[in-house]
Formats: sequence, structure tokens, C-alpha cells
Amino acid sequence: MKSQMMLWKKLADESASWCCTSATMDFKTVQVRCEHEGFSFLTITLPKFGKDLQKGLDRGWVDRDLFTGFQWRAGLPVFLRGFLDRVFDRSSGVLLDAPCIDAILAVRQLTLLYDKISLPCSDTRVRKAMRGYIDCENDVREVDSSMSSADLADFKRVSSLLFASIFSKVDSDIYYGKVVPKHGPGSTADKLRGNAKYRNRAWTQRLEKLFPAGEFLLPNWRFLDQYADVDIVEPGSEMPVQVISVPKTLKTPRIIAMEPTSVQYVQQGIYEILLKYLESDDKLNRLIGFDDQTPNQRMALEGSCNGTLATLDLSDASDRVSNQLVRLMLVDHPHLHGAVDACRSRKADVPGQGVVRLAKFASMGSALTFPMEAMVFTTLIFLGIERELNTPLSKKSIKAFLDKVRVYGDDIIVPVEYVQSIVSVLETFGSRVNTGKSFWTGKFRESCGRDYYDGSDVSVVRAREVFPTQRTHATGIISMVSLRNQLYQAGYWRTCSWLDDEIRAVIRYFPVVLPTSPVLGRHSFLGYQPERFDEHLHSPQVRGYVVSSRSPSDPLDGPGALLKFLIKRGGLPSVDIRHLERAGRPHAVNIKLRWASAV
Repeated sequence: MKSQMMLWKKLADESASWCCTSATMDFKTVQVRCEHEGFSFLTITLPKFGKDLQKGLDRGWVDRDLFTGFQWRAGLPVFLRGFLDRVFDRSSGVLLDAPCIDAILAVRQLTLLYDKISLPCSDTRVRKAMRGYIDCENDVREVDSSMSSADLADFKRVSSLLFASIFSKVDSDIYYGKVVPKHGPGSTADKLRGNAKYRNRAWTQRLEKLFPAGEFLLPNWRFLDQYADVDIVEPGSEMPVQVISVPKTLKTPRIIAMEPTSVQYVQQGIYEILLKYLESDDKLNRLIGFDDQTPNQRMALEGSCNGTLATLDLSDASDRVSNQLVRLMLVDHPHLHGAVDACRSRKADVPGQGVVRLAKFASMGSALTFPMEAMVFTTLIFLGIERELNTPLSKKSIKAFLDKVRVYGDDIIVPVEYVQSIVSVLETFGSRVNTGKSFWTGKFRESCGRDYYDGSDVSVVRAREVFPTQRTHATGIISMVSLRNQLYQAGYWRTCSWLDDEIRAVIRYFPVVLPTSPVLGRHSFLGYQPERFDEHLHSPQVRGYVVSSRSPSDPLDGPGALLKFLIKRGGLPSVDIRHLERAGRPHAVNIKLRWASAV
């Protein structure tokens, strides 16, 4: 933890120089608190301080309900006082008319630096998160039973207004057998990885009705003799999704679910068709994003400047989308409705809680979670707008909200004047708005990883891994180099100078390269420094460490290899010529010293 504290000190001193103040006493506070509270002070307590700052910026003043656990003097905490005094009035706690942007950035950087460091939570926190998964499931059931027929009718009408034409096209493609399945890169509940997924012979009765195993698991019907090896299970015997925890913050893990290989295989095919039509629609591609976060970020910037747009964040967003709403949204499109239902897992195996039947549509892990939740949230947003306007929406009136409403997962942007109605509708239908990360009254906005205050970017750089102590800690070294280069781009050059020495203590070679170089090196606005030129490629080169990884051995031949070829996307050969020998995510990542391009 000593290196982490020293990094904090370097950042504090450099930030203090920007704001013409001192952070000496602040670092002493950090030292004392870390000695008594451990690493949790940096990873849990300080991030809460930073989030309380955001609340103060949003409402325009601070009071004793914020910054709890810290000593106060007059109307502000003593900790980071040199920065806070440039943002709020100390006597009253009221936001200054022209707060210092550098001071806002400094407080956020110093408190959120270790907010998302990748360390496992304690067993107690993991068990609590699993119980929370069950509680969330019970909430979904309770909301399902309490929704009125009028609310459900309104939801169906608005969703049809938005998506009926898209659903009809997808419905037609499914009817005419245009779904091409695809294996995803992630882990599955039945532990199949890489090429082993193409040898899968498990199928379900629900899938068989729409997606015959002979057409989806076998290359073609010439391999009918292998159909006898396919195990088609009845609904009651289907494998449940496997709920697991992955690192998010030390305060709480992220809960996801691994789907069985068979249903994930079909989900990916339906997702591809659905995404094609959503992105090709001139209206919907301006309302919903799937692979480009920049529109959300631009709108958040606009909202921070003129206050016309609000940014909303939802808690447990995926886990609170009811399957009842998804079914209602698709009910007029029988083939799409049947296909989505057939590849939806109905049960989940939750550690410590047993196997439970799901009322939610799906957790994070299903290929269809992201598009379905986005369409449900978009429907609820326009239902909230409609109720505020007190008049039914039409396709023409929806056009007026293009570039004013945007949904990317659970990152939502809406016009400020409709916020209260939209929040009310979202919560009526089971969503939970995270008020600590939703902003509409002040000049602070955040969306899709970027944060803005009054038109200025106040996004922070976060450390993702504990600092490595030796060269074999490849993941830590890669993360440390990335952290250094992000801090350089953010302007913390004195801190980067210290980090350069820390990195050289672990890896001897640390050259200056361009961001496009494969070498783990220093980025600089002054350009790169070649050490030699390759006489064959005429390319500038440097000697440094390059990330090296190798997929595990996983030979594939016969029908499985043919199936992999037939469902391959695009007409070009596979990028990896040995993909039939090795496949899947590498078990480990290494770094190797060699000559490589500096550009």
C-alpha cells in the first residue's frame, strides 16, 4: 500500500500547485486513516467523499449529511480544505458563483483514484451481494403483480410506436430461417470454452421447436448420424444460469450470470439481426446506442453547459427488467417472441441461495440483455414524456426528441423538464434510479465514463491494479503503464516523472513510443524516440516489452471444424491461421523483451 499512498501524495502535490494551495496536511490525514482503516480508506471511504462532492455540486450547497466521517470546520470538511474553499463558501457551504474547475477536478481525482481497483471483495460482501440478487428478484415479482392493466396497455402502445417496424423485420428473418448462430467469447455455465463450444451436443426442447439441433449443432443434414448424440432436455431439466461475482469495487462486487452454451449460441444470432435493424433505422439509432458512447458524452457535455439535459443512472438496471415487460413488448411478433423466449434461461443457480426461478428477463451475461433493457428503458422514457405532456405521442412528435433522449445501457439522457415524470414511470415499472449518480439541477453531468462541470471535462484517471513488484506480474505492469500514460494525457507530468522511475524499477526498458505502438512505453506530446530503423520494413524501432499471450491448446476437426467455418462472419479467412489448434481466452498474459515498432 506504500506505493499507492505515494502516488496519492504526488497527485495531491501536483494538484495543489495548480490551485495555489497545499496538500501537506491532507496527506497526513491519509497516512493516519490508512494506518487505522487499511486500504479500505482509499478504496471505499475516499470514493464516498468524491461522490458527496458531486451531490453538493448538483444541489448547489453542502451540509452535514455529506462528507460523513470527516472533521468539519465551519461549513466544510477540514480534509482537502485548500481545494474545497475554492469551490464552496466555507462559512455557509454554498457553491461559489464561479467555482474553480481545477479544484473540482483535484478533489475528484484524489478521492476517486482507487474507486474501481480490481481486488476481490470480502466473502461477507459477496454473500451480501448474492442476497441482494435474490431481493432484487423478489422486487421484480412484487412490481409485476402490482402493475395496473392501464400501465401495461400504455407500455405496449408506446413500445409498438417505437419498435413495431423493427420487430416486424426481425420476426420475418426468424420465420425465414435467417438466424445464423454464433458463439460468444465468454465463459458458459457448462464450462465449455474456445473450440469446445463447436462440439457442444446439448440442446433444449424449447430451442428445438424453432431452431432444430440438426441445423444449428451440425454442419448440415449429411451428418445426421451424429444427431443421435444430441441430448435434448425438457424444460424442467434445463441447466440454469450460473450466477457469479466479478470484481467491481471493494465495496461491492459485480453480479453477472453465465448462460449455458446452447442458449448463448442462439442469443448471439438473434442479437446480430436485432442490432442490424436498430442501427440502420434513422430514428432509433439516434435514440439508442450499442457500440458508440460518444453521443451520450456529447449530450452530457451539453447538459452541463446549458442545463437542458439530465443524466440518469439506474441501479441493478439489468436485474430489474421484468420478463413480463419484454414479453409484452414482443407479443405482436410471434416468431421473434417465441425465439427470444426459447433462448431465455428460466432459472438461476445463486451461490448460497440455491436454484431460483427468474422473473427478470435476464442478468448481465445474456447476449440479449443489453438490447432488451435499452428498448424497455426507451419505452418508459417516452411514456414518462407522454404523461408529462398529457397527450398521446405520435411518430411525428417523437422526432422532436431526437438528440434530446439517448439510452446506452443504463446510461440515460433526457430533457430536464421531463425528469420527474420519467423517474416516476421508471420506478413504477420496477427500475430504481440511482440518485447519487443522476444529475439534473446543477451543472454537473456524467454519462458513459465522462464527467463534466459547466462545460469543462472533469473526468478522472483511475488505478485498476495494485502496483507490481516484479516483472512476472505482467497484468500489473500493463495496468501501471496505462495509468502512467492516462495521467500524462491528463496533464499530471510531475507525477508521471515519478511513475516513470517506479516502472523502470520493475522493467528496465521503458522507451518513448506512440500510442499505436505495441511496446509498453511512455507516450509523449513531443513524439517518439526511435533507437534504430528496420532495414526490411523501414520502420522506426525501439527495444521494449511487448504483451504476449497464447490461446490454450484446443484442437478442432471433423464436423465441429466445418461448423465453425460455415457460421463464420465475413468472406475473409480467420485472422489466426491456427484457430483450429488453439482457441479461447489465454490463461495468462506475459510480456517479452524485443525490438518492435515505435509507431
